[in-house]
Order: sequence, then structure tokens, then C-alpha cells
Amino acid sequence: MMDYNTENYLEAFKNRRILITGGVGFLGSNLAKKLVELEADVTIIDSLIPTYGGNLFNIQDVRDKVRLNIADVRDQNGINYLVREKDYIFNLAGQISHLDSMLDPFTDLEINCRSQLSILEACRKVNPSVKVVYAGTRQIYGNPDYLPVDENHLVRPTDVNGINKAAGERYHLLYHSAYEMRTASLRLTNCYGPRQWMRDSRLTSQGWFLRQVMDDQEVQIFGDGKLLRDLNYVDDVIDAFLRVAAIEEANGHFFNLGGEPLTLTEQVELMIELTGKGSYKLVAWPPEKKAIAISDYYGNYGKIRRMLGWQPKTSLTEGLKATIAFYEQFKEHYW
Repeated sequence: MMDYNTENYLEAFKNRRILITGGVGFLGSNLAKKLVELEADVTIIDSLIPTYGGNLFNIQDVRDKVRLNIADVRDQNGINYLVREKDYIFNLAGQISHLDSMLDPFTDLEINCRSQLSILEACRKVNPSVKVVYAGTRQIYGNPDYLPVDENHLVRPTDVNGINKAAGERYHLLYHSAYEMRTASLRLTNCYGPRQWMRDSRLTSQGWFLRQVMDDQEVQIFGDGKLLRDLNYVDDVIDAFLRVAAIEEANGHFFNLGGEPLTLTEQVELMIELTGKGSYKLVAWPPEKKAIAISDYYGNYGKIRRMLGWQPKTSLTEGLKATIAFYEQFKEHYW
């Protein structure tokens, strides 16, 4: 195995066999496109459950260059077959709606816990040398005790989704410590960019804000509008996944991503400035959302910067301009 580092990590994927779970979703499809550019042999799994974020248009540009399996990660027999002979697995499949996890906790448990264990067991039995990178979330920290949040912060989720995502991550790290499998996790913060779910606010508040602004509507911001969040543009997120996969020092570790913190009001005001459309007003929190809401959050990404050389390169202005241009061209496929 070649020893890849922070300079040559993109070379790791040429002619290598890659599996992406959740590969027709927002992050999975952008990752697939990048891996095709890097001349990888890409296989995608996606259940295409209508409300989970998958969109076949997301892979239209590379549809003839990837293998697509419409399958559910809950199907053990299918997973046992698909993980064979792969060099890298990007494990992005999951149920990501926090509100849905509270309304239907058992489905969230099946997808974000049991299915993760099934994938790892399949790898352990038929492909123990594969590198597996898990898409974790900053949501597992819950309400921060301090800012910026680093990886030493307590894990204290505020909803069922956060608990199950934390367990999914721990399964991946356990399989490294117990079985010496090459696993690692990224704790993603708010991600945005082309190919995101834009049909409602269930999977992303920032995406929904942008849709409303582009439609010249009034955005409703809960509370006083001063809630702080950091955002990462999708290209920067994909770069983090590739670094974690290629660089062996990442094995057994979990890493925060992060970016410049802005209030929700500042984010929406920038969208309005860039589009010349839309407005906003402050409204009271709906009780069901307030019960699981997280206070100010932004992440300390010093660990991944030190170990793997990653840092966000795309400003919010630059990223939003690219995102707006994409949806202006392809709105019919996302609205």
C-alpha cells in the first residue's frame, strides 16, 4: 500500500474500487463526481426513498461512468455482496432529519445504528482491509459547553437522530480498535452547495432559506435571528472525505469540520444581497423544534488541519454564488 500524504492524497483513488452508500444524495453525488474525475471505479448504493434526499438528476453528469445499485443499506444480503473487493467505502447513507427521528425513532434506529453495524460486519467478514469513512455529525455534541467545539467536548445529543449517529460513529471506531479495520469519521457541520435537498426544510435549514430567497419569498427565522452556525461548502467537505480516506494516519480518528460562524440573520441577509430577492422576519420557535434545538455552534477544526492538512477554502459569498448559479440553471429538478 502506497503511503499517501497531504500533498499526493488525490492519487490514491485512480483505478481503485470505490463504494458510496447514499450516493445519489447531496454529498454522495458530489463525491461520486469528484471520484470519477480522479479516474476511480465508482459504485453507488442508494435506496431512493423519496423523502431521504436522493435525486437521480444529481448523478446525471456521470451516470454512464458509475454503477448504480438501487438498494437499501438495511438489506444485509445486498450489503454483503456490494462491499466485496472494494478499496474504499464512503459510508454516507443515513436518515438525517432531526424532526423525523423524533416522530419515527425506530426507523432512525434501523438506518443509523443497525444498518451501520451490518455494513461493518459485512466488511469484517468479506473485506477486512477496506478503508471505511463514516459521515458523522456535529449534532452529537448537543448544546455546547464552550465555543469553538473541539473533539474533546462531551457527546450529549438533544434528539434521537443525534444519539443514533453517535452510536453509528462509535461502531466504526470500535471496529478499528477491536479488529484493526481502517475506519474513521468526519463530524460534519452545516453543509451547503449544488445538489442539495431543496424541497422542504426537513433536511437543511440553509437550503430552505436559499430556496425561499431565490423565489422572492419571506424567510421565517426562528427566535431572535442571532443563532450562530458555521457552514462548509460542499467542495471543501468532499476534500475532507478524500483526505481522511487516503491518509492512513486518519485511521481510528474522528474529525470536526468547521468554518466561519455567522448568525442566521447574517446568512439570510447575504443570500438576499446576492440574489436581489427575498426578505425575512423573526418568528417564535415552533414547540416541537425548540425542544430539540441546539444553541450557538461552531467547530474547532484544528485536529484535521494539523493531521491531514484540511481547511475550508471557499468563502460563504463564493460558495453561495456558485450554489445560486447551479439552482438558477437546474431549479426544475430540485424545487
